Amino acid sequence: MNNPFRRPSTAYLLPLLAGAAFAASPALAQSGMNTTSLEHEVVLSDLDSPWDMAFLDDGTMFFTEKCEGLSVRMPDGSVNALLGMGETEGYPSNADDLFCEGQAGMQGVAVDPNFEENRRIYVYATSNMSDPHTNRLMRLEVNEDFTEVSNRTDIVDDVPYKMEASDHPFGGPGAHNGGRVRFGPDGALWLTTGDNHNPEIPQSPTMMGSKVLRMDTDGNAHPENNPPEGFDQRTYTYGHRNVQGIAFHPETGDAIVVEHGPWHSDETTVLQNGGNAGWDPRDNMAGRGDCPDGYCGYMPNQNEGMNRFERAAFMPMTDFETYPDAMPPIWENNGWSQGSSSAAFLEGEQWGDWNGDMVVGIMGIGFGGTPIGQRIDVMDLMVEDGEVSVNDVTEMTLPMESARFRSLVLGPDGSLYAAVDEGAIHKLTPGGE
Repeated sequence: MNNPFRRPSTAYLLPLLAGAAFAASPALAQSGMNTTSLEHEVVLSDLDSPWDMAFLDDGTMFFTEKCEGLSVRMPDGSVNALLGMGETEGYPSNADDLFCEGQAGMQGVAVDPNFEENRRIYVYATSNMSDPHTNRLMRLEVNEDFTEVSNRTDIVDDVPYKMEASDHPFGGPGAHNGGRVRFGPDGALWLTTGDNHNPEIPQSPTMMGSKVLRMDTDGNAHPENNPPEGFDQRTYTYGHRNVQGIAFHPETGDAIVVEHGPWHSDETTVLQNGGNAGWDPRDNMAGRGDCPDGYCGYMPNQNEGMNRFERAAFMPMTDFETYPDAMPPIWENNGWSQGSSSAAFLEGEQWGDWNGDMVVGIMGIGFGGTPIGQRIDVMDLMVEDGEVSVNDVTEMTLPMESARFRSLVLGPDGSLYAAVDEGAIHKLTPGGE
Protein backbone atom coordinates (compact mmCIF):
# COMPACT_ATOMS: atom_id res chain seq x y z
CA MET A 1 0.00 0.00 0.00
CA ASN A 2 1.35 3.39 -0.95
CA ASN A 3 2.01 5.69 1.98
CA PRO A 4 0.71 9.15 1.01
CA PHE A 5 3.10 10.79 3.48
CA ARG A 6 6.29 9.16 2.20
CA ARG A 7 9.04 11.64 1.49
CA PRO A 8 11.67 11.30 -1.22
CA SER A 9 14.39 8.90 -0.13
CA THR A 10 17.20 11.33 -0.91
CA ALA A 11 17.80 14.73 0.60
CA TYR A 12 18.67 17.12 -2.17
CA LEU A 13 21.77 19.26 -1.88
CA LEU A 14 22.10 22.32 -4.08
CA PRO A 15 24.90 24.84 -4.14
CA LEU A 16 24.08 28.35 -3.15
CA LEU A 17 24.65 30.28 -6.31
CA ALA A 18 25.09 33.85 -5.25
CA GLY A 19 27.44 35.80 -3.04
CA ALA A 20 31.15 35.20 -3.07
CA ALA A 21 31.30 34.51 0.64
CA PHE A 22 28.80 31.67 0.19
CA ALA A 23 29.68 30.34 -3.24
CA ALA A 24 31.32 27.17 -1.96
CA SER A 25 28.77 26.36 0.74
CA PRO A 26 26.13 23.72 -0.02
CA ALA A 27 22.66 24.13 1.44
CA LEU A 28 19.58 21.98 1.63
CA ALA A 29 16.78 23.01 -0.66
CA GLN A 30 13.13 22.11 -0.74
CA SER A 31 12.82 18.76 -2.47
CA GLY A 32 9.72 19.70 -4.40
CA MET A 33 6.02 19.77 -3.82
CA ASN A 34 4.66 16.95 -1.74
CA THR A 35 1.74 15.11 -3.35
CA THR A 36 -0.04 13.93 -0.22
CA SER A 37 -3.74 14.23 0.41
CA LEU A 38 -4.95 16.33 3.33
CA GLU A 39 -8.52 16.77 4.46
CA HIS A 40 -9.32 20.39 5.14
CA GLU A 41 -11.79 22.20 7.37
CA VAL A 42 -12.16 25.88 8.21
CA VAL A 43 -12.54 25.80 11.99
CA LEU A 44 -13.10 29.54 12.43
CA SER A 45 -13.41 32.40 9.96
CA ASP A 46 -14.02 36.14 9.97
CA LEU A 47 -11.41 36.62 12.68
CA ASP A 48 -9.21 39.69 13.11
CA SER A 49 -5.57 38.61 12.69
CA PRO A 50 -5.67 35.38 14.72
CA TRP A 51 -2.25 34.98 16.32
CA ASP A 52 -2.09 31.75 18.33
CA MET A 53 -3.98 28.74 19.67
CA ALA A 54 -3.70 26.39 22.66
CA PHE A 55 -5.68 23.20 23.28
CA LEU A 56 -7.08 21.11 26.08
CA ASP A 57 -7.23 17.34 25.62
CA ASP A 58 -10.94 17.41 24.80
CA GLY A 59 -10.41 19.79 21.87
CA THR A 60 -11.27 23.01 23.68
CA MET A 61 -9.22 25.66 21.87
CA PHE A 62 -8.14 29.00 23.30
CA PHE A 63 -7.18 31.50 20.61
CA THR A 64 -6.01 35.10 20.41
CA GLU A 65 -6.76 37.85 17.90
CA LYS A 66 -4.07 40.50 17.83
CA CYS A 67 -6.34 43.55 18.12
CA GLU A 68 -9.43 41.94 19.65
CA GLY A 69 -8.54 39.66 22.54
CA LEU A 70 -8.78 36.15 23.95
CA SER A 71 -11.58 33.69 23.16
CA VAL A 72 -12.24 29.97 23.44
CA ARG A 73 -13.82 27.54 20.99
CA MET A 74 -15.63 24.73 22.77
CA PRO A 75 -15.69 21.10 21.55
CA ASP A 76 -19.22 21.61 20.18
CA GLY A 77 -17.96 24.45 17.97
CA SER A 78 -19.43 27.33 19.99
CA VAL A 79 -17.18 30.30 20.78
CA ASN A 80 -17.01 32.25 24.02
CA ALA A 81 -15.26 35.62 24.15
CA LEU A 82 -13.16 35.90 27.33
CA LEU A 83 -10.95 38.99 27.57
CA GLY A 84 -11.05 42.01 25.29
CA MET A 85 -8.31 44.47 24.42
CA GLY A 86 -8.96 48.03 25.61
CA GLU A 87 -12.48 49.03 24.63
CA THR A 88 -13.10 46.14 22.22
CA GLU A 89 -16.78 45.27 22.27
CA GLY A 90 -18.37 41.87 22.79
CA TYR A 91 -16.25 40.55 25.65
CA PRO A 92 -17.48 39.85 29.19
CA SER A 93 -14.48 41.74 30.56
CA ASN A 94 -11.80 44.01 29.15
CA ALA A 95 -8.25 44.86 30.12
CA ASP A 96 -8.10 48.62 29.67
CA ASP A 97 -4.31 48.70 29.52
CA LEU A 98 -3.98 46.26 26.62
CA PHE A 99 -3.71 47.68 23.10
CA CYS A 100 -2.50 46.83 19.62
CA GLU A 101 -0.30 48.89 17.32
CA GLY A 102 1.73 47.74 14.35
CA GLN A 103 3.01 44.25 15.06
CA ALA A 104 2.12 44.45 18.75
CA GLY A 105 -1.04 43.34 20.51
CA MET A 106 -2.34 40.09 21.96
CA GLN A 107 -0.11 37.29 20.71
CA GLY A 108 0.90 33.96 22.23
CA VAL A 109 -1.24 31.73 24.45
CA ALA A 110 -0.45 28.55 26.37
CA VAL A 111 -2.39 26.23 28.68
CA ASP A 112 -0.95 25.18 32.05
CA PRO A 113 -0.08 21.45 32.10
CA ASN A 114 -2.08 21.27 35.34
CA PHE A 115 -5.06 23.13 33.93
CA GLU A 116 -7.60 20.66 35.31
CA GLU A 117 -6.41 21.51 38.83
CA ASN A 118 -5.55 25.22 38.56
CA ARG A 119 -7.57 26.48 35.52
CA ARG A 120 -4.59 28.61 34.43
CA ILE A 121 -3.67 29.89 30.98
CA TYR A 122 -0.91 32.31 29.92
CA VAL A 123 -1.27 35.14 27.40
CA TYR A 124 1.33 37.56 26.02
CA ALA A 125 0.09 41.07 25.18
CA THR A 126 1.11 44.70 24.92
CA SER A 127 0.25 47.02 27.81
CA ASN A 128 0.30 50.77 28.44
CA MET A 129 0.28 50.27 32.21
CA SER A 130 3.83 51.61 32.37
CA ASP A 131 5.65 54.33 30.46
CA PRO A 132 7.44 53.35 28.32
CA HIS A 133 4.92 50.65 27.50
CA THR A 134 5.88 46.98 27.73
CA ASN A 135 4.89 43.55 26.57
CA ARG A 136 3.60 41.39 29.41
CA LEU A 137 3.05 37.71 30.05
CA MET A 138 -0.20 37.39 31.97
CA ARG A 139 -1.47 34.43 33.96
CA LEU A 140 -5.25 34.10 33.96
CA GLU A 141 -7.73 31.67 35.51
CA VAL A 142 -10.68 30.34 33.50
CA ASN A 143 -14.01 29.69 35.21
CA GLU A 144 -15.69 26.27 35.12
CA ASP A 145 -18.00 26.99 32.19
CA PHE A 146 -15.36 28.77 30.08
CA THR A 147 -17.21 32.08 29.98
CA GLU A 148 -14.85 34.33 31.97
CA VAL A 149 -11.26 34.78 33.07
CA SER A 150 -10.11 36.31 36.35
CA ASN A 151 -7.17 36.68 38.75
CA ARG A 152 -4.85 38.27 36.20
CA THR A 153 -1.25 38.18 37.36
CA ASP A 154 1.47 39.74 35.20
CA ILE A 155 4.29 37.26 35.75
CA VAL A 156 6.54 39.08 33.23
CA ASP A 157 6.05 42.83 32.90
CA ASP A 158 9.33 44.13 31.48
CA VAL A 159 9.65 42.95 27.86
CA PRO A 160 10.39 46.16 25.93
CA TYR A 161 8.02 47.71 23.43
CA LYS A 162 8.90 50.06 20.57
CA MET A 163 7.33 53.42 21.44
CA GLU A 164 8.33 55.60 18.48
CA ALA A 165 8.62 55.20 14.73
CA SER A 166 12.11 54.90 13.26
CA ASP A 167 13.69 55.17 9.84
CA HIS A 168 13.38 51.50 8.90
CA PRO A 169 11.17 49.19 6.87
CA PHE A 170 8.15 48.25 9.01
CA GLY A 171 9.52 51.03 11.21
CA GLY A 172 6.39 52.10 13.03
CA PRO A 173 5.76 51.71 16.75
CA GLY A 174 5.19 48.19 18.02
CA ALA A 175 7.78 46.37 15.89
CA HIS A 176 9.51 43.08 16.78
CA ASN A 177 7.91 41.74 19.95
CA GLY A 178 8.51 38.02 19.46
CA GLY A 179 5.46 36.61 21.18
CA ARG A 180 5.31 32.81 21.27
CA VAL A 181 4.45 31.19 24.61
CA ARG A 182 4.91 27.46 25.12
CA PHE A 183 5.42 24.86 27.82
CA GLY A 184 8.42 22.60 27.29
CA PRO A 185 8.68 18.89 28.08
CA ASP A 186 10.46 19.86 31.31
CA GLY A 187 7.29 21.63 32.47
CA ALA A 188 8.96 25.04 32.19
CA LEU A 189 7.25 28.05 30.64
CA TRP A 190 9.04 29.53 27.61
CA LEU A 191 8.60 32.98 26.04
CA THR A 192 10.21 34.43 22.90
CA THR A 193 10.86 38.18 22.50
CA GLY A 194 12.14 40.60 19.82
CA ASP A 195 14.52 43.51 19.34
CA ASN A 196 12.08 46.45 18.82
CA HIS A 197 14.46 47.86 16.16
CA ASN A 198 16.63 48.84 19.15
CA PRO A 199 20.29 48.03 18.40
CA GLU A 200 21.21 47.77 22.09
CA ILE A 201 18.65 45.12 23.03
CA PRO A 202 19.99 41.89 21.44
CA GLN A 203 23.28 41.75 23.34
CA SER A 204 21.99 43.51 26.47
CA PRO A 205 22.20 41.43 29.66
CA THR A 206 19.23 43.17 31.28
CA MET A 207 16.76 44.27 28.59
CA MET A 208 14.44 41.33 28.03
CA GLY A 209 13.94 41.76 24.30
CA SER A 210 15.75 39.51 21.81
CA LYS A 211 15.70 36.71 24.36
CA VAL A 212 14.18 33.29 24.89
CA LEU A 213 13.07 33.14 28.52
CA ARG A 214 12.63 29.93 30.51
CA MET A 215 10.69 30.29 33.75
CA ASP A 216 8.32 28.73 36.22
CA THR A 217 4.64 29.64 36.22
CA ASP A 218 5.26 32.55 38.60
CA GLY A 219 7.75 34.11 36.17
CA ASN A 220 10.85 33.11 38.16
CA ALA A 221 13.98 31.96 36.37
CA HIS A 222 14.36 28.24 35.81
CA PRO A 223 17.07 27.07 38.22
CA GLU A 224 19.06 25.40 35.43
CA ASN A 225 19.29 28.47 33.19
CA ASN A 226 22.93 29.29 32.53
CA PRO A 227 23.23 32.76 30.96
CA PRO A 228 26.55 34.63 31.00
CA GLU A 229 27.55 36.46 34.16
CA GLY A 230 25.54 39.62 34.71
CA PHE A 231 22.54 38.50 32.65
CA ASP A 232 18.99 38.38 33.90
CA GLN A 233 18.60 34.79 35.11
CA ARG A 234 15.37 34.28 33.18
CA THR A 235 17.51 34.28 30.02
CA TYR A 236 17.88 30.92 28.30
CA THR A 237 19.33 32.43 25.10
CA TYR A 238 19.94 35.95 23.83
CA GLY A 239 21.08 37.80 20.70
CA HIS A 240 17.94 37.04 18.71
CA ARG A 241 16.20 39.26 16.18
CA ASN A 242 12.52 38.36 16.38
CA VAL A 243 11.64 34.80 17.37
CA GLN A 244 8.00 33.89 16.76
CA GLY A 245 8.32 30.10 16.64
CA ILE A 246 9.47 27.59 19.25
CA ALA A 247 8.93 23.84 19.41
CA PHE A 248 10.51 20.95 21.29
CA HIS A 249 12.10 17.93 19.62
CA PRO A 250 10.05 14.86 20.62
CA GLU A 251 13.16 12.66 20.97
CA THR A 252 15.81 14.95 22.43
CA GLY A 253 13.63 17.58 24.12
CA ASP A 254 15.74 20.34 22.51
CA ALA A 255 14.09 23.74 22.12
CA ILE A 256 14.16 24.72 18.45
CA VAL A 257 13.28 28.26 17.36
CA VAL A 258 12.20 29.76 14.06
CA GLU A 259 13.24 33.37 13.57
CA HIS A 260 12.52 36.15 11.10
CA GLY A 261 15.51 37.27 9.05
CA PRO A 262 15.85 40.89 7.87
CA TRP A 263 16.04 40.89 4.06
CA HIS A 264 17.82 37.53 4.21
CA SER A 265 18.30 34.31 6.17
CA ASP A 266 15.27 33.19 8.14
CA GLU A 267 16.87 30.91 10.71
CA THR A 268 15.96 27.68 12.45
CA THR A 269 18.21 27.09 15.45
CA VAL A 270 18.58 24.44 18.14
CA LEU A 271 19.02 26.41 21.34
CA GLN A 272 21.92 25.94 23.73
CA ASN A 273 21.47 26.92 27.36
CA GLY A 274 23.10 30.34 27.76
CA GLY A 275 23.75 30.62 24.05
CA ASN A 276 24.10 33.74 21.90
CA ALA A 277 22.17 33.79 18.60
CA GLY A 278 24.68 36.32 17.26
CA TRP A 279 22.36 39.15 16.14
CA ASP A 280 24.00 42.53 16.80
CA PRO A 281 22.68 45.34 14.55
CA ARG A 282 24.61 48.20 16.17
CA ASP A 283 26.34 50.63 13.84
CA ASN A 284 30.04 51.50 13.84
CA MET A 285 31.10 47.94 14.61
CA ALA A 286 31.89 44.78 12.66
CA GLY A 287 33.15 46.93 9.78
CA ARG A 288 29.95 48.95 9.47
CA GLY A 289 29.60 52.72 9.69
CA ASP A 290 26.59 54.81 10.62
CA CYS A 291 23.17 53.29 9.98
CA PRO A 292 19.70 54.88 10.05
CA ASP A 293 18.73 55.63 13.66
CA GLY A 294 21.71 53.56 14.80
CA TYR A 295 20.17 50.25 13.64
CA CYS A 296 21.85 48.34 10.81
CA GLY A 297 19.32 45.51 10.72
CA TYR A 298 18.15 46.06 7.13
CA MET A 299 21.38 47.45 5.72
CA PRO A 300 22.90 47.98 3.27
CA ASN A 301 20.37 49.66 0.98
CA GLN A 302 17.57 48.91 3.40
CA ASN A 303 14.77 49.99 1.05
CA GLU A 304 16.13 48.39 -2.11
CA GLY A 305 16.53 44.83 -3.29
CA MET A 306 20.00 43.36 -3.68
CA ASN A 307 21.78 40.02 -3.59
CA ARG A 308 20.76 38.36 -0.34
CA PHE A 309 24.17 36.84 0.32
CA GLU A 310 25.95 40.17 -0.12
CA ARG A 311 23.46 41.65 2.31
CA ALA A 312 24.06 38.80 4.77
CA ALA A 313 27.81 39.38 4.61
CA PHE A 314 27.31 43.02 5.63
CA MET A 315 24.72 42.41 8.39
CA PRO A 316 24.65 38.70 9.26
CA MET A 317 21.80 37.16 11.22
CA THR A 318 24.42 35.16 13.12
CA ASP A 319 27.69 37.10 13.32
CA PHE A 320 30.33 34.43 13.78
CA GLU A 321 33.21 36.87 13.26
CA THR A 322 32.15 38.94 16.26
CA TYR A 323 30.74 36.00 18.23
CA PRO A 324 32.60 32.83 17.16
CA ASP A 325 30.75 30.74 19.76
CA ALA A 326 27.31 31.81 18.57
CA MET A 327 24.70 29.09 18.10
CA PRO A 328 24.79 27.91 14.48
CA PRO A 329 21.45 27.69 12.69
CA ILE A 330 20.50 24.32 11.24
CA TRP A 331 18.50 25.92 8.41
CA GLU A 332 18.63 29.33 6.74
CA ASN A 333 15.75 29.08 4.25
CA ASN A 334 18.24 29.03 1.38
CA GLY A 335 19.26 32.55 2.34
CA TRP A 336 15.78 34.04 1.87
CA SER A 337 13.78 36.12 4.32
CA GLN A 338 10.14 35.10 3.89
CA GLY A 339 8.63 35.53 7.35
CA SER A 340 9.18 32.17 9.06
CA SER A 341 6.93 32.57 12.07
CA SER A 342 5.85 29.37 13.79
CA ALA A 343 6.83 25.77 14.41
CA ALA A 344 5.28 22.54 15.66
CA PHE A 345 6.00 18.82 15.49
CA LEU A 346 3.76 16.34 13.71
CA GLU A 347 3.12 13.29 15.86
CA GLY A 348 1.10 10.15 15.24
CA GLU A 349 1.07 7.24 12.80
CA GLN A 350 -1.52 9.05 10.70
CA TRP A 351 1.29 11.29 9.44
CA GLY A 352 3.21 8.38 7.94
CA ASP A 353 6.82 9.27 7.18
CA TRP A 354 6.14 12.76 8.49
CA ASN A 355 5.59 11.43 12.01
CA GLY A 356 8.15 13.28 14.15
CA ASP A 357 8.88 15.96 11.56
CA MET A 358 8.76 19.67 12.31
CA VAL A 359 6.47 21.98 10.37
CA VAL A 360 7.29 25.66 9.87
CA GLY A 361 4.71 28.28 8.91
CA ILE A 362 5.93 30.94 6.49
CA MET A 363 4.00 34.16 5.99
CA GLY A 364 5.71 35.49 2.87
CA ILE A 365 7.46 38.79 2.22
CA GLY A 366 8.25 39.26 -1.48
CA PHE A 367 10.69 42.16 -1.04
CA GLY A 368 13.27 43.04 -3.70
CA GLY A 369 12.77 40.00 -5.89
CA THR A 370 12.34 37.53 -3.01
CA PRO A 371 9.79 34.80 -3.78
CA ILE A 372 6.73 35.49 -1.61
CA GLY A 373 6.89 31.96 -0.22
CA GLN A 374 3.61 31.63 1.72
CA ARG A 375 3.66 27.95 2.67
CA ILE A 376 4.15 25.25 5.29
CA ASP A 377 7.53 23.51 5.19
CA VAL A 378 7.98 20.00 6.58
CA MET A 379 11.46 19.52 8.04
CA ASP A 380 12.83 16.02 8.39
CA LEU A 381 15.24 16.34 11.31
CA MET A 382 17.82 13.69 12.12
CA VAL A 383 19.64 13.09 15.39
CA GLU A 384 23.21 11.84 15.40
CA ASP A 385 25.33 11.69 18.54
CA GLY A 386 22.71 13.82 20.24
CA GLU A 387 22.97 16.59 17.61
CA VAL A 388 19.89 17.66 15.65
CA SER A 389 20.27 18.59 11.99
CA VAL A 390 18.09 18.97 8.92
CA ASN A 391 17.95 16.00 6.55
CA ASP A 392 15.33 17.23 4.11
CA VAL A 393 12.73 19.95 3.64
CA THR A 394 9.47 19.37 1.76
CA GLU A 395 6.83 21.93 0.91
CA MET A 396 3.42 20.73 2.05
CA THR A 397 0.79 20.56 -0.67
CA LEU A 398 -2.05 22.63 0.70
CA PRO A 399 -5.72 21.71 0.28
CA MET A 400 -6.63 25.42 0.37
CA GLU A 401 -5.12 28.66 -0.85
CA SER A 402 -1.83 29.70 0.69
CA ALA A 403 -1.84 32.53 3.20
CA ARG A 404 0.23 34.20 5.90
CA PHE A 405 0.73 31.25 8.25
CA ARG A 406 1.05 32.90 11.67
CA SER A 407 0.66 29.90 13.97
CA LEU A 408 0.85 26.12 13.64
CA VAL A 409 -0.33 23.91 16.50
CA LEU A 410 -0.86 20.15 16.64
CA GLY A 411 -4.29 19.49 18.11
CA PRO A 412 -5.13 16.67 20.52
CA ASP A 413 -6.92 14.93 17.64
CA GLY A 414 -3.61 14.66 15.74
CA SER A 415 -4.61 17.26 13.14
CA LEU A 416 -2.54 20.33 12.34
CA TYR A 417 -4.25 23.64 13.04
CA ALA A 418 -3.06 26.72 11.16
CA ALA A 419 -3.97 30.32 12.00
CA VAL A 420 -3.53 32.75 9.12
CA ASP A 421 -3.39 36.54 9.23
CA GLU A 422 -6.20 36.74 6.68
CA GLY A 423 -8.65 35.80 9.44
CA ALA A 424 -9.15 32.05 9.64
CA ILE A 425 -8.04 28.98 11.55
CA HIS A 426 -7.70 25.90 9.35
CA LYS A 427 -7.61 22.22 10.31
CA LEU A 428 -5.44 19.89 8.23
CA THR A 429 -5.96 16.15 8.73
CA PRO A 430 -4.15 13.28 6.97
CA GLY A 431 -6.50 11.40 4.66
CA GLY A 432 -6.90 9.90 1.21
CA GLU A 433 -4.92 7.28 -0.64
